[in-house]
Amino acid sequence: MIPRKGKTVDNYHGIPVGDPFRYMEDPLDQETTAWSKAQTKTSRSYLDSIPARSHIKDRLTQLWDYPKTRVPEKIAGKYFFQRNTGLENQAAVYMQETLNSRPERILDPNNFSSDGTIALSHISISKDGRYLAYARSESGSDWQEIRVLDIANQQELDDVIRWCKFTSIPWLPDGSGFFYTRFPEPGTIAPEEASNYSKVYFHRLGTDQAEDELIFERPDHKEMGFTPDITHDGKYLVLEIWIGSEPKNRIYYRELADDGPFTRLLDNHDALYSLIGHENGFFYFHTTNQATKGRIITIDLANPKQEHWKELVPESDAVIEQVIMVDKKLIVTYLQDGYNVIKIFGLDGTPLGSVDMPELGTVLEISGGPQDQELFFSFTSYLHPTSVYRYDFVTNQVTTFSQPDLDFDTSQYETKQVFCPSKDGTNIPVFITCKKGTELNGENPTVLYGYGGFGISVTPSFDVGSLVWLEAGGIYAVACLRGGNEYGETWHQAGMRANKQNVFDDFIEAAEWLIENRYTNTQKLAIMGRSNGGLLTAACMIQRPELYGAIISWVPVTDMLRYHRFTAGRYWIAEYGNADASLDEFRFLHAYSPLHNVRFGTVYPPILILTGESDDRVVPMHSKKFAATLQAASGGSNPVYLHVESKAGHGAGKPTGKLIDEAADIYGFLWDQLQVDPKHCRE
Repeated sequence: MIPRKGKTVDNYHGIPVGDPFRYMEDPLDQETTAWSKAQTKTSRSYLDSIPARSHIKDRLTQLWDYPKTRVPEKIAGKYFFQRNTGLENQAAVYMQETLNSRPERILDPNNFSSDGTIALSHISISKDGRYLAYARSESGSDWQEIRVLDIANQQELDDVIRWCKFTSIPWLPDGSGFFYTRFPEPGTIAPEEASNYSKVYFHRLGTDQAEDELIFERPDHKEMGFTPDITHDGKYLVLEIWIGSEPKNRIYYRELADDGPFTRLLDNHDALYSLIGHENGFFYFHTTNQATKGRIITIDLANPKQEHWKELVPESDAVIEQVIMVDKKLIVTYLQDGYNVIKIFGLDGTPLGSVDMPELGTVLEISGGPQDQELFFSFTSYLHPTSVYRYDFVTNQVTTFSQPDLDFDTSQYETKQVFCPSKDGTNIPVFITCKKGTELNGENPTVLYGYGGFGISVTPSFDVGSLVWLEAGGIYAVACLRGGNEYGETWHQAGMRANKQNVFDDFIEAAEWLIENRYTNTQKLAIMGRSNGGLLTAACMIQRPELYGAIISWVPVTDMLRYHRFTAGRYWIAEYGNADASLDEFRFLHAYSPLHNVRFGTVYPPILILTGESDDRVVPMHSKKFAATLQAASGGSNPVYLHVESKAGHGAGKPTGKLIDEAADIYGFLWDQLQVDPKHCRE
């Protein structure tokens, strides 16, 4: 059912641009709601009819059933961590007295709702280990509500904090309360301002939120966001001040015991400054100031001018991703050609060696405190499920804290890295995972995944869905595109704003490389991406429709002229630009905006567009308007499927049941459209 076309036309700097499905931006519009439900009913009927889907779902369920553990945090001598035992909808919080004692489940978010759609989005343990403050989110929303659990008594306190989003929850050292950030209460501000006017508050346990103390705000800069933190020694309250997704920030601080004004230590908004810690009057920072791949510096709080900064770890060929202070040492995670290594430095910058990695892969999290003699890190790769390891600074040995067993023989598969030249000659890293001995005959069903934006690196990671694909003889490829952080901020800037076309060129050239090197062919190649990656696959489909056999566009951004007008969209202006701001910005956005470049009568490949009805980050209107436009312009019989998931958002916190169904839909669609041999259905 092709929906009604309206007659809306906008004027951008003297250029008229039609927007016939403008009415779909209203989530309460009855006509849109009816059309959307009909679209989802159609897609659901098709997906359920795919013969292989039930087999795919059964196998996914088998493979998904393994323990998934996050890195522990040592507080008051005890270990706290999150773990999903296998098929639970949500990971629970555990406490472990010693490394060898039995874990105790202290908070189970599976009890928050019967269907698992209320998720745990953040936890923070008080320094004495008594209280657990936790943020919960409903139906995939970015909005958070903070509650507090008395761990020893297993009693939830009456404290409830609302209207939070992206907040940290640092505790006072005595556990009497915590800091947090929140936005204005809905109804007190215009809807379009809902993501502005962030404020920092202090909440004292046992009091009502209305009594919370306002700590900081910048009403003169309504777009500023704040992340409060307390130094490990409990001496300073530090505010990281950010604007949208821009990789630059400010740093303000004051003594924790003081209630006076904050010292504006770094206020030029000229680079990224990530606080590592405080020692003897010096702040340690990881920064991109004068180092696009990162360096480590100290700033003397008594003499903070830039000419007095001291460089401890200089910029190198590898990108610094994470730095923490453990055992009075600097633990640095580097990114090198798309994989991670961990190196150790003294507080004076002296190199002290490295931590052995299991293989080429990704360090997801690292944890430890300045006084600890142990470091925890989680590691993953395409064939290595996320495992947690412990590094002992006394013995210099790495041991396993948690490593799952899977019903999958990884020894039959391999991952290799290749480099393919983009349109302008830039070498693009591509990871290719497949069965050992796969014949390069040009006939292999292949998925190419990408992202390419916001300085987010796409590094080797474990995905259960891809295992089913590999078992079927498929190839899973991941391209590390410009716009990410694989080679630092210069690499990021080469794929943002007016340079965004580079990202699409990189992805298109990676696809052509796979075809030219006989991994696959156009009818057997699918491209997949989510969020900014959904924009990627949508734009590449529009630009080169003949190159692919199927498209997965997952919670995509597709309307590049109006994205900034909705919910979190204004955070992305630094990354994409703003069509309202200037003719130049309008031109480069309009040139690739998927919604505005659909050509009437063109035969586009089959596409599955996925979104969530509660997505308040990339709102569903992007998916709806794009699907409607494709259906109205189609020059062939290839399907355009739109699937709007109920009680689901952008993806974070989605319950395991929904994740398995979603993966079954995606791989079922690809299995059907790329005509994977039915003999690969595993009974």
